[in-house]
Amino acid sequence: MTLQYGRRVAVTGVGLVSPLGVGTVETWQGILDGRNGIGPITRFDASEFACKIAGEVPDFEPTLYVEKKELKKTDFFTQFALAASSMAVEDSGLSIDDSNAERVGVIIGSGIGGLPLIERVHSMMLEKGPSRISPFFIPGLIANMAAGQVSIRFGAKGPNTSPCTACTTGLHAVGDAFRQIQLGFADAMISGGTEGVVTALAIGGFSAMRALSTRNEEPEKASRPWDAERDGFVVGEGAGILVLEELEQATARGAQIYAEIVGYGMGGDAYHISAPDPEGAGAARVMRAALADADLSADTVGYINAHGTSTTLGDLAEVMAIKDVFGDHAHRLAVSSTKSSTGHLLGAAGGLEAGILALTLKHQTLPPTINLDQPGEGCDLDFVPWKARPTEVRVALTNSFGFGGTNGALVMTRFEG
Repeated sequence: MTLQYGRRVAVTGVGLVSPLGVGTVETWQGILDGRNGIGPITRFDASEFACKIAGEVPDFEPTLYVEKKELKKTDFFTQFALAASSMAVEDSGLSIDDSNAERVGVIIGSGIGGLPLIERVHSMMLEKGPSRISPFFIPGLIANMAAGQVSIRFGAKGPNTSPCTACTTGLHAVGDAFRQIQLGFADAMISGGTEGVVTALAIGGFSAMRALSTRNEEPEKASRPWDAERDGFVVGEGAGILVLEELEQATARGAQIYAEIVGYGMGGDAYHISAPDPEGAGAARVMRAALADADLSADTVGYINAHGTSTTLGDLAEVMAIKDVFGDHAHRLAVSSTKSSTGHLLGAAGGLEAGILALTLKHQTLPPTINLDQPGEGCDLDFVPWKARPTEVRVALTNSFGFGGTNGALVMTRFEG
């Protein structure tokens, strides 16, 4: 095999499972309609918790995607990944068989993995003893099992990894899959992020950090990126999975193409375990790196799907980074955060938002930032408040940033044949 840097990479399939619904159409339409997927927590009794709200996936029936006898062997994050991957592969029309299996890979990450399963089994062990621990406990909780199960489901024998980079996980997975195809290691990749940790430990842990919104009486208004009254993020769950393909292969088989991925940047703040660099320097570096990788100037970008989590420090740092990278153009491009509708899906966020970016370019409509009533100090960009905006956009970018200072950015372009 001769590696050839620069092979073009298309997005040919999108599968989304989110607090707005099970399915790509449900999620995308919910975002365009300005709906909100946040509500009271139902997965456990949250009455004693400071934060009592989350973005739970509604009406998810795992037996549609996982055999009933296999359910005890999988946790939510794997079930969500299998569902979204099934949607993405079907959407792409990609056929995986003996002729191409070794050229189709899977990169799907989770920021936390099987925490709900850990909680359940630990409680059972304390109550009934270690003899009741299932041999499927460890395979069920490890974070790479979503990628493993998807690979098994579709017979994909190509590159198989699972990044675990906190809230940048999903974006890193898509970016790493882009590289596998770009460099010639694969011809198609199933990639993205998945997370399912609306649990007592997760909500309690994030609450202890004072990272979560406590707007419990108005859950639909709790996730409000850049708003002056933002008070923390809201945990969401779900998965965002994309099928990426080498462009010539995709066009040869007549695949629909949502967008083309053209640039990927990654790096670290080297600053703090949970707080962002206050001036957004790390975020600025990865945006510059992604644009350089794409060989595009900053003034070509028309839209950014921002990390925008609804935290005081994070939202402002990202705005400062955008101003640093784009200069005067920062006030001419549009920036929005779809976390205002979905909450923050943690390790799945970057996969979900990469899918949303591809849909944005395909449909030439900018997703809104809902709940933005009064922008906070220093937050003065065009945040596409409240209503979706039909707009011609050729180049777009998405950001993800995570605990530990891990950052990533992807650049996509509209496919014009």
